[in-house]
Amino acid sequence: MARAGPSRTQRSQRAPQPSQSQSQRPARGSRRAPVEEDEDEDAEGDDDQDMDINGRLDDADAQLDRKANDLVRFALFMEQRRTLIRREDINKKVLASNSRSFNSVFERAQKLLKKTFAMELVELQSRNYREQDNVVAGDDLQEARNAIGVKKKSMLQPSAAAGSKTYILRSVLDPVIIEASARTDERLYEEQIADSQENGDDDDDMPRSYGCIISWSTTDQVGALGVLHVILAIILASGRSMTDLDLRAHLKRLGLASNESISMNTQSTHKSLPIDTYLGQLMKQGYLDRIKLGDTKAAGGKRSRAPAATQTNPDENQAFEWHWGHRSYSEIGEQAIATFIAEFMVERSRDDDAEDDDDDDGKAARSRGKGRAGAEDGSRDKKLKNVYGAIERAAGGNLSDVK
Repeated sequence: MARAGPSRTQRSQRAPQPSQSQSQRPARGSRRAPVEEDEDEDAEGDDDQDMDINGRLDDADAQLDRKANDLVRFALFMEQRRTLIRREDINKKVLASNSRSFNSVFERAQKLLKKTFAMELVELQSRNYREQDNVVAGDDLQEARNAIGVKKKSMLQPSAAAGSKTYILRSVLDPVIIEASARTDERLYEEQIADSQENGDDDDDMPRSYGCIISWSTTDQVGALGVLHVILAIILASGRSMTDLDLRAHLKRLGLASNESISMNTQSTHKSLPIDTYLGQLMKQGYLDRIKLGDTKAAGGKRSRAPAATQTNPDENQAFEWHWGHRSYSEIGEQAIATFIAEFMVERSRDDDAEDDDDDDGKAARSRGKGRAGAEDGSRDKKLKNVYGAIERAAGGNLSDVK
């Protein structure tokens, strides 16, 4: 008889049960999955954070570039009017609330100015620092101190700051390039004259042709600049200072009395400026300083006393004296003005000698002229050096280059 087996119910109850380790395996897998998801989320978060940082850096860099462009535009506008550029104006009109980025913006603007316009922003020296530097550069320091009445202790201590937080635009072109650009080319001059005749430009107010790359009639005021250089030369050769009465006496000898005017070109809003108005403009632009005698606050040091007759009325000419302005030191320089004077004096003497030769007759005069021409060419540099040295001695010390 067949043996009865277990029922279906009993077989189902006796089915093998999973071990404890097997029962825990799904639990481990369920815990590992969330950990991997968290790591992926952290990696994505780091990437987003890096992108956010890089984006902010790019925005900050682009903002500095925009501010640098604004500074270049502002500087060119101010220079066209020959107006001094003050740092407080840069902070207010260019940087606004981001004044702490001045150095970064200034550096980028400098690179842009040099690369595009061949110009640079230059900080002008303060008057007090410049006057101390001029005294120290003298041949006899103690004699200079005694002459201006400044004590030794006050001269040695660096009380005056070098920078004035005032800037100008200055060309960085090599002087050789500027000289070549200003030199007249006969072929170019003939072409310019022909073009002006074809266009019917016979009006006196139209720009003149100079036959050179630089168009002086449409840029600077050539006549006014010539007067400025003459004034700077007179002041330099007079010991770096001159009373108002003496300056006006020299200008009168040159045909520029107080009631005379200086002609301006078509770029100016006025066809001419009275001499007093022009002098005031030079002071405003920083080319000249007019200091009241005895005014220690303005001059940075004690000045010699004016005569009693002029002290009673501060408006008298003798009560003031003229000095170079800080812009003249940084844009023109004493050495350039001394060279200008020396070349003018030497060339004038050569012209006078040539006129004397033209008055002579005969072969002897011609042969003497040929021999003199070679001698003059050899001695020209020597004459220039002698005249330059005389100007340096008259100025009272070593002549400075542009600062």
